[in-house]
Formats: sequence, structure tokens, C-alpha cells
Amino acid sequence: MPSLVVMGVSGTGKSSVGRGLATALHLDFVEGDDHHPRANIEKMTAGIPLDDDDRRPWLEELAGVLAAAASASKPVVLTCSALKRSYRDQLRRGAPELVFVHLSGTREVLLPRMAGRERHFMPTELLDSQLATLEPLDPDERGVVVDVAPPLEDVIAAALDGIRRETGQSG
Repeated sequence: MPSLVVMGVSGTGKSSVGRGLATALHLDFVEGDDHHPRANIEKMTAGIPLDDDDRRPWLEELAGVLAAAASASKPVVLTCSALKRSYRDQLRRGAPELVFVHLSGTREVLLPRMAGRERHFMPTELLDSQLATLEPLDPDERGVVVDVAPPLEDVIAAALDGIRRETGQSG
């Protein structure tokens, strides 16, 4: 089993789904947001979208986490928005066999979820910029796309089915 990156825009449930996948697959869970530099969190809290220069050191750190997991043969489940192909390419430098779980939802599904969250630095005003930035997985990228509209348990089950198909794992 390779490491997994649970990706998508804010409000898709990356952390909840990531924890569920980690538990089901007996893998360690890594919350990508915990690796943001303080300046990034302050910028997002202020409603200012991150640019590529802001994301670069964060993505480099996450690629390092994935590389360490790969070299130890101890795959992890990592959350990261991974909105652009170039960001995913940077993550793959740390773990070429990486599999992405793209959590996908409409603005109408995501906005109320974001508005109802507590203790999260991402304001709802940034959802539109994230949706505009998002580049779906390309055909040559290993991954699955999972709709987040159903209940959490169904989303996790669909992600597990897709991961098993993508990696050739059973049960």
C-alpha cells in the first residue's frame, strides 16, 4: 500500500475522511494543515488566498514527510489540498507511488459545511478562489475521485473501494 493524499478544496472533509481511511487501513494519519508556516495561517485567516510562493515551503515539508514514510516502508494518510497538478507533482517527488483521494463537492454542499466549522482558520470567502484554482486529477495521476455529498461513512467506504481498485488490493 502506498501513501495516500486526501485532497480537495476546503470543506470537503479531508481531515475526517483521512482519519477514517487511516483507521481502516491501519496507517498513520498526518494532518497537512499542521505543517503550514504561521505566516500562511495568518494570511488565510485574514481571507487572503495563498499563492505558489506561500505554498512552496509547505509542500516541500509535506513531500519530506512522504519521502520519510516511503523510505521507512511505512505509508501514511496525509491531508493536503493539492489543488494544482504542480503541487501534486511536488508531493510525488517525495513518494512517486502516491495515490490521491480527491474529495469533490459543489459550492452548494461545501459552503454550509465551512460556515458550520469551529476552530478552523479557513474562512468561507476563500472557497471560490480554491474552486477556481482546483485542477482535477489528470488521467496519468494515480487516484480516485469521491463525491462528498453522501454521509461521512459512505464517503469513506467509497474512498476505500476506489483505493483498493487503484492499488490492486482486496478487501
